[in-house]
Amino acid sequence: MKTLKDQLSITHSFETTPKRIVSLVPSQTELLYDLGLEESVVGITKFCVHPFHFKSTKTIIGGTKKVNVSKIRLLEPDIIIANKEENTLEIVQELSKICPVWVTDIITLEDNLKMIEDFGVLFNKRTEAQKWTDKINFAHADFLNFIQDRETLKAAYFIWANPYMVAGNNTFINELMKLNRFENIYADNPKYEGRYPEVIVQKMRIQGDPDLVLLSSEPFPFNDEYAFELGRYTHHAKTAFVDGEMFSWYGTRLVKAFEYFKKLHARIA
Repeated sequence: MKTLKDQLSITHSFETTPKRIVSLVPSQTELLYDLGLEESVVGITKFCVHPFHFKSTKTIIGGTKKVNVSKIRLLEPDIIIANKEENTLEIVQELSKICPVWVTDIITLEDNLKMIEDFGVLFNKRTEAQKWTDKINFAHADFLNFIQDRETLKAAYFIWANPYMVAGNNTFINELMKLNRFENIYADNPKYEGRYPEVIVQKMRIQGDPDLVLLSSEPFPFNDEYAFELGRYTHHAKTAFVDGEMFSWYGTRLVKAFEYFKKLHARIA
């Protein structure tokens, strides 16, 4: 009998190691694959694009906000992997009638490492989990050495348009911005509370005037027209299109993210 707590401190008990997994989170699907659990993953969302071949070998059970409960039930999962931010409480409650739903909650790098450790224990992949933890820690230390002499830049990270929305406080994106020495002008702004607040871009100059405007590749498809419009509302900010996966995907993606960040700094220098 395994008795473990997820990152919401919900206790789950398993007679044996879970063998049939449904993942409701793209970055966690990638993590499960990297831990050597390809054969155990039976269901994924339509947004689970890594590894690429999963789209043709796994059952698609819907999106992250709307799932096909009947499809999931037919898969007879032993466990469903969800996330506090990506999936709704209603989804978790409904799916809990099928099998245990393990919920992660990732804001900091420490949260991310705890998730990997938990999966190692949960799925009997401790050695693989430790290897990835070591890789992440090495890449993190290397990046800290790279970034130590870089100046801090005031920044805004846009995730949506019409209306414009940004990454705010208590988000993994904001943690990675801080790591990059990008001071998020909306993170501690009392006028824009919440994790992903809607903002008035015409007021950017008086509400922080960023040196850098970052336009994420997901979930909104920003283009040059948006870059030009946003640039008008700053004094002299640089605008950069960035890979949203590198800033928002937790799990093993961080190893690639640290290398990506080095290239980003070279691009905006």
